[in-house]
Amino acid sequence: MNAPAHSSPPGPRRPTRLLVVMPSWVGDAVMATPTLRILREMLPGAFIGGLVRPGIDQLLSGSSLFDEMHVGRASGVMGPKRLAAKVRPRRYEAALLLTNSFSTALITRLAGVPRRIGYERDARSFLLTDHLTPPRRREVEPYKRSATDPGAWAPIPACNYYFRLATHFLRSLGVEPPAELGPLELATTPDDDRAAAELLEAAGIPIESQRRTRFALINPGANDPAKRWPPDRFAALADYLIEHHSMTILVNGSPGERALVTELIAHARHADRIINLTQHAMTLATLKGVVRRTRLVVTNDTGPRHIAAAFSIPVVTLFGPTDRRWTTIPFEDEIELVADPTLPDEEVANDHPDRCRIENIGLGDVVAAANTLL
Repeated sequence: MNAPAHSSPPGPRRPTRLLVVMPSWVGDAVMATPTLRILREMLPGAFIGGLVRPGIDQLLSGSSLFDEMHVGRASGVMGPKRLAAKVRPRRYEAALLLTNSFSTALITRLAGVPRRIGYERDARSFLLTDHLTPPRRREVEPYKRSATDPGAWAPIPACNYYFRLATHFLRSLGVEPPAELGPLELATTPDDDRAAAELLEAAGIPIESQRRTRFALINPGANDPAKRWPPDRFAALADYLIEHHSMTILVNGSPGERALVTELIAHARHADRIINLTQHAMTLATLKGVVRRTRLVVTNDTGPRHIAAAFSIPVVTLFGPTDRRWTTIPFEDEIELVADPTLPDEEVANDHPDRCRIENIGLGDVVAAANTLL
C-alpha cells in the first residue's frame, strides 16, 4: 500500500513556519484533525497556519490546531494569485497540501513556499517538491483481487490519506510520528455555545430546559442526492425516537436542502416534536454547539457525521452508493449501515450503484442501530 515517494527536500532542518492547505468539504476537514494534532505535537514551537475556505474557519475555531487561518477561495483566474498574496507575508518554509487540486499547489508555489508536499494528482507534480503517489486498486488488498477498474484509486480512508503525507514530512525531518492516529477533534467557543442556545430557544426550547431535553439530530441531506436516504423513512425514524425514547428531533440541512427537510417533517406524525433547523440562521459554528447538545445523530455520509464523532456523540451513518472505506474514522460509538452488506470485500460500492442504492437500507436496521446506541 505504501507507494514510493519522489522527493527533493532541501534538508532535515525543522521548519519554524508550516502551512497546511485544508480540504474544502466539512467532513474531510474534520478527518484531517488527527493529522493536525500530530503535527502540533511533533513540531513544538512551530508556527502552523491553515489555508481554509470560508466556513472551515468556523468549524475549526476554538481549537489549538492552528496559530492562524488564512480564509479564502481560489475562484476565478486570479484566485490563486490573490490567495498566494494573502499567505506570502508569513514566509512559510513548508506547505503540506491535504488537497488534491492543481490550484492549491499553484497557490503555495506563487506564495514562494520553498518546500511543498502533496499527492501526485490533477497533473500538479511539477509544482511540488515532494510528491507521493496514491495507491491504485491493483496494488492494494483486497481490491487487487477484483477485475473491476484496477487502475482506479484505492479507497484509502481520508484520515490515513492525510496521515501518510504528514508521516513522510516528519520522517524527512528525523521525527518519528506515532503509530496510530488519535481521535477526530473539534471545539466550541463561548460564542458558538451561546449562539446554539439562542437558536434552540428561538425554536421553542427555553435555555433553562435545554440540558434536560433529549435531542436527536437527523441529517437527511448530502451533496450528492444519490447519497440521501428517503425522507419518509427519516420521518418514520423520527416518530419512533419520539414515541420510544421521548426525544426532541432536530432536522438539519443546508440552505439548499430546505425543501427536503420540509418534506421529511410533512411525513412525520409528531411534527410538533420536530425542529426544522433550516428555518433558523445556522452557521457551522452554531451547528457545532447544537450537535454537542444531542444524544444521537443519524445521518447520511456527510459533514454532521464527522462533527458528531469529533464531540463523541453516538452516530448512525448510512452509506450508499459510495463505499464506506473512503471515510472510515477512529470512533467507536458509530454504527455504519451499508446498502449491500453482501458485497465482496474486493469490490468497491461506487462501482455497483444499483446494488448499493441507499434505499436498500431498511428502516428496521436503522431503528435497531439507534436503539443500540441509546
